[in-house]
Amino acid sequence: MNIYRTLAVSRKEARQIIRDSRSLYLALGIPVLLMILFGYALSLDVNDIPVAVWDQDRSPQSREFLDQLTGSGYFRMVFRTENYKKIVQAIDDNTITLGITLPHDFSEKLKKGRPTTIQALVDGSDSTRAGIAIEYLKVIIATFESDVKLAELNRQAVLARVRQPVDPRIRLLYNPELVSRNNIVPGLIAIIMMVIAALLTSLTIVRERETGTMEQLISTPVKPNELIVGKLIPYFALGYVDLVMVYLMGEYVFRVPFRGSLLLMFAASGVFLIGALSIGFLVSVVAKNQFFATQFALLATFLPTFLLSGFVFPISNMPDVIQSITYIVPARHLITILRAIYLKGAGIEIIAFPLFMLVVLGFLVSSIAVRKLKKKIQ
Repeated sequence: MNIYRTLAVSRKEARQIIRDSRSLYLALGIPVLLMILFGYALSLDVNDIPVAVWDQDRSPQSREFLDQLTGSGYFRMVFRTENYKKIVQAIDDNTITLGITLPHDFSEKLKKGRPTTIQALVDGSDSTRAGIAIEYLKVIIATFESDVKLAELNRQAVLARVRQPVDPRIRLLYNPELVSRNNIVPGLIAIIMMVIAALLTSLTIVRERETGTMEQLISTPVKPNELIVGKLIPYFALGYVDLVMVYLMGEYVFRVPFRGSLLLMFAASGVFLIGALSIGFLVSVVAKNQFFATQFALLATFLPTFLLSGFVFPISNMPDVIQSITYIVPARHLITILRAIYLKGAGIEIIAFPLFMLVVLGFLVSSIAVRKLKKKIQ
């Protein structure tokens, strides 16, 4: 590879990027827009669940239970009613997610130590939100039940002689507040870099063919690998600019903690960029026009990256065949690396395997792109 010919191609591509304002808007504007949209709109936190209550007992015990329910921070009282049909109607109208009915003998059975019932109607049209709401409700009911038992034991003056068989002491590591944004933003960086890198480079060769300048490149002594590397250098630098932008937004806009090494993060992201840019370049080599190149690059990068990278949907919940396919999705490995560096402060020994996979995938894709690029007009 001749460094002078490579740099000459790189300078030519850099001038083309500067002249084409659309490419700059695409490279610098879309990452910020996606970061804002996904960062604020996409949240896996389930709280502020709207609730309606029919309290038939109206006793101090029932009020205490409802105070624990609304005081947990997860449930919001929308209205109280004395009509069962209104609760069902509110669920049908999407006014509430949860409807609770307390029986008229709720406090009486508690005082006598007899089992009582609490009916909960949950809107199951959103299975994820409904499942989490049920788990929250179970915890609150268990806490209320425990408080009632302890109060009864204390009243009977036997609390001091009762030992709790299990004393759970749970410590949450790396994300103790369970804020989904801390998990989403590192993954979002990989999504943005993958899509933008592939979209930008998907137009490099096909644009040369459509504008008629491919003949000039063919008449030069530039080799295919020099042409690829020279064209990718400006986009590689542009990709790092995007990386710095989204990192700063994550740090100062979304306040996501960063506990690892910046140098390690930028190094791993650089390896990922090589593969992502090579994917876009490969699309540009095989595409017949710019429209097809753009659409195919978006389809080949965004959908697999969003669905199969573990960004939103856990890979462990996927079928075994799909789990195997996810290993060829570069974003899966970068998301693993970024989350480990961001939240755990992981070193090179922790991210060695996903980093190795990025190297392998980048080498394979770039090799295929070099072989596909032929210095002749088809």
